[in-house]
Amino acid sequence: MTTILDPTDERVPVERQLAERAGTISGIVALLDIRKPRGDVFLNQMDAKLQEMLPGVEIRRYTKPTFTKPCPDDLRLQIKNECDFVIEALAD
Repeated sequence: MTTILDPTDERVPVERQLAERAGTISGIVALLDIRKPRGDVFLNQMDAKLQEMLPGVEIRRYTKPTFTKPCPDDLRLQIKNECDFVIEALAD
């Protein structure tokens, strides 16, 4: 059983189901910095850990122009076309 922690204030927790997992990770992983303070610190650690645990996976870094607006369409399309997975940094 996997427990998912949700930082939102839910008085009654919402039941969520995880997406089906492939069992292995291969290809290209995008690390998206949304420009919140210390998001880059989190992604630097994530980058190092992924390279340690998954040496055959390529890591690519991307950065939104600002955290105050949604990710621009051209950047989302670029990530979609270039990568197989995305990890987004949300930090403060």
